[in-house]
Amino acid sequence: MAIEQKVRLVEELFNRLEKEVTAFKSETSLHCLTGCGKCCSKPDIDASPLEFLPWAFHLFLNGKAEEVLLELDNSSISTCHIYRPLALLEEFNGSCSNYRYRGLICRLFGYAASRDKYGELRLATCKIIKEDQLENFNNTEEAIRKGLYVPIFTDYYMQLSQIDYRLATTMLPINEALKIAIEEVLHYYAYRPFPDGLENIA
Repeated sequence: MAIEQKVRLVEELFNRLEKEVTAFKSETSLHCLTGCGKCCSKPDIDASPLEFLPWAFHLFLNGKAEEVLLELDNSSISTCHIYRPLALLEEFNGSCSNYRYRGLICRLFGYAASRDKYGELRLATCKIIKEDQLENFNNTEEAIRKGLYVPIFTDYYMQLSQIDYRLATTMLPINEALKIAIEEVLHYYAYRPFPDGLENIA
């Protein structure tokens, strides 16, 4: 399958999730605090290269893939390369520098559920939301138990794996996943022409 087709399928999956998350947030009133980047500042986030393929493809189309790959190769920082804290002393406040192309893990966390050892759905969200929006959080957990639809981590990763099993099931530290995504695009186009109809997109 061509890289462009994989990117399109990943973006379609993300668009479906975006609609589900928007509906879930509207139903529950749960929300991230403005300017909070605490979950992005965690140094041990794992992700798959496939969920960052649209990001890597976007860099490639704009002539920035090699430059960003070099930055990743020369960086010893373990927090997500795309996350931009406001300042060194404010690592928990900041934003995604490429929000449109954020990964699946970034889209699911906070507004999706995983199953506990009893098979019950548990909302996977941060301590800040649980503590600051306790009533909403408790009401949401109860609503999920009663059948409120919530996106499920494993369902979405399973759908991702149907696009490219290898790239979707290889879970790596997030910056390694970013590197592999870029390398995948660069290797693909090393001996192929620029994508049809996209020559002037940048």
